Amino acid sequence: MASEPKTILLVEDNADDEQLTLRALRQSEIPNMIRVARDGAEAIDYLFGPGVVNLPDLVLLDLKLPKISGLEVLSRIRSEQKSRALPVVVLTSSDEERDIVMSYDLGANSYIRKPVDFDEFIDAVRQLGLYWLVLNRAK
Repeated sequence: MASEPKTILLVEDNADDEQLTLRALRQSEIPNMIRVARDGAEAIDYLFGPGVVNLPDLVLLDLKLPKISGLEVLSRIRSEQKSRALPVVVLTSSDEERDIVMSYDLGANSYIRKPVDFDEFIDAVRQLGLYWLVLNRAK
């Protein structure tokens, strides 16, 4: 049974991490369309700009972003009625306790530290896609 492609918004400013994540998503064999925002302002515009009708099915959000931080993006997502239930997975290199606590306090659905090992990263992204795009029942 073919499933309808899901849309993922990847918010990532590091070109190497972006390519790594895109490669891992392609290898996950879960049909999806991937949009990339390279800073927090671009993410806010993609989600709430003029003419936006459909939200993505999942947001993969880095915390350390130029212009507007990932925590500010997360706060905005949770403050808007139309995006309040949108699954947001923080996917970041930060392992700082305050970032973890703030992310969950602001409504992150999950917090994942980017593994350094490529095979671990591919596995983590595959599991993310399987859970959030296939198994999870959204509103």
